[in-house]
Amino acid sequence: MTQKERMKNSMLYDPADAEIMQEQTGCAHYLKEYNSLGQGDEARMTELMHEMFAEVGEGCYIQPPFYANWAGKNVHLGNKVYANFCLTLVDDANIYIGDMTMIAPNVTITAATHPVLPSLREKGIQYNVDVHIGRNVWIGAGAVILPGVTIGDDVVIGAGSVVTKDIPSGVLAAGNPCRVLRAITDADRRKYKLYGDDGKE
Repeated sequence: MTQKERMKNSMLYDPADAEIMQEQTGCAHYLKEYNSLGQGDEARMTELMHEMFAEVGEGCYIQPPFYANWAGKNVHLGNKVYANFCLTLVDDANIYIGDMTMIAPNVTITAATHPVLPSLREKGIQYNVDVHIGRNVWIGAGAVILPGVTIGDDVVIGAGSVVTKDIPSGVLAAGNPCRVLRAITDADRRKYKLYGDDGKE
């Protein structure tokens, strides 16, 4: 089994393997151009996203700069995904982000990790586990989402949270480690009635 095959199967592997490095380096030039763009360059940004990412739905926008190990090669975006400045995607494995999800500045989503055992770690090896983020999730500024985590639909992740375990749908969760604080209920709808039902005037 090659190192790349081991990488794709969530096994321990050498990320400095020549085949892996050649492919990863080939993705890097996309990031350089993307991060040189800004307001007024949205059409080219969209073109680049379709070249860089595994999947891109309609109406997605990632504010430059953003960073990704594989320039988004293993990232799957639903429709209308929005990310603010300085998103970091450690996309050595798949990262799935659902429709209408909003990501605040300085968020890190990592699908790669290293062994805790020192004798393995000193060899520079790692392993990867997919991350799944549901539909209509709001991830607060500075949050960190770790490998293997699944976040359900309609979730709010508080700013600065470190998400180490799965989070169910329909909740507000925050902290380090991130934990469920409460369900999102009709009381939240009443709180915002100033704006009309569902935010409509």
